[in-house]
Amino acid sequence: MERLLEIMARLRDPQNGCPWDLEQTFATIVPHTIEEAYEVADAIEREDYPDLCDELGDLLFQVAFYAQMAKEQELFDFSQIVDAICDKMIRRHPHVFADARIDNADHQTEAWEQQKAAERQAKSGDKVAGQLDGVAKGLPALKRAEKLQKRAAKVGFDWSDSPAVLAKVHEELDELQQATMEAESQVRVTEELGDLLFSCVNLARHMGVDAEAALRQANGRFEHRFAQIERRLHEQGSSVEEADLAEMDRLWNEVKRDAV
Repeated sequence: MERLLEIMARLRDPQNGCPWDLEQTFATIVPHTIEEAYEVADAIEREDYPDLCDELGDLLFQVAFYAQMAKEQELFDFSQIVDAICDKMIRRHPHVFADARIDNADHQTEAWEQQKAAERQAKSGDKVAGQLDGVAKGLPALKRAEKLQKRAAKVGFDWSDSPAVLAKVHEELDELQQATMEAESQVRVTEELGDLLFSCVNLARHMGVDAEAALRQANGRFEHRFAQIERRLHEQGSSVEEADLAEMDRLWNEVKRDAV
């Protein structure tokens, strides 16, 4: 870790550092951090553990980058980051580091959320912390929707079961269709589409499915199937640019059938 921090400090050295690294700010690094986190998730999904080791290093480098910039501005340094997470983990695991008793994982999850709620309230001071406070706005939209719904569900604002949510999905789909048929403004159509997506995340949550992971897998299937269409057209002496939609749709259905 010390070696990594030394490398980071040299990259940001005003005299002999890297021009690109010197230009960066907290805000400009954020997209790279998000990208690295997704590359970690991708390596895990592919079960490519040598690649996972490499990607975790890239993600750790992001933390070192933030720490160096913060140190330069006398905000905090890497040791304070480590101290903060150590203190937080000890505080949130009293059944391990103190004398609290928790019998199973469900009770641990409940205790964890209670501790986080207490921390949110402490940050709010005299102001009463809202149930949805602290859900990061920078999260991917699907993941943030899931977290908002989980928070609301803790106080009983939730559907009773999956069929009820599925009915809501159909309702939102009908409203979207109605908005498009009535030539509503693009703003209204966007709102209805957003409500539909939010309901789909709710349905995934009730079915025990990670919406973000489900969409990633759907993306992967689409990529694979489209590549198969390209390959089959190439074998026929054609290409996707030359084929019409009917031909590509026929091949799409063939690829799906062959995959079963």
